[in-house]
Amino acid sequence: MRAFTLLALAGLTPFAFAAQPAHDSTTEQPPVEVYVYGMQLDVAHVIATTDVSRVCGVTSSIMTYEDHQGRVHRLQYRVQGGGCIDG
Repeated sequence: MRAFTLLALAGLTPFAFAAQPAHDSTTEQPPVEVYVYGMQLDVAHVIATTDVSRVCGVTSSIMTYEDHQGRVHRLQYRVQGGGCIDG
């Protein structure tokens, strides 16, 4: 009986963790800074970037990153999308 209980609990454990969000969506996002050529950036870790793989041409993208002091920043910049098909 004890082994059955342990197996049942072990089987339910992943569902308990899956119900928790990866991050708290109620926390306020930092303001978006617009990149200017030559701007000094302190990027320790990139958290996320906008997917531009289906965009053809130059478009805006936003990178969310953490600096070396642990502060989160959002940076808007221009990038060439990867969705152009040469034909």
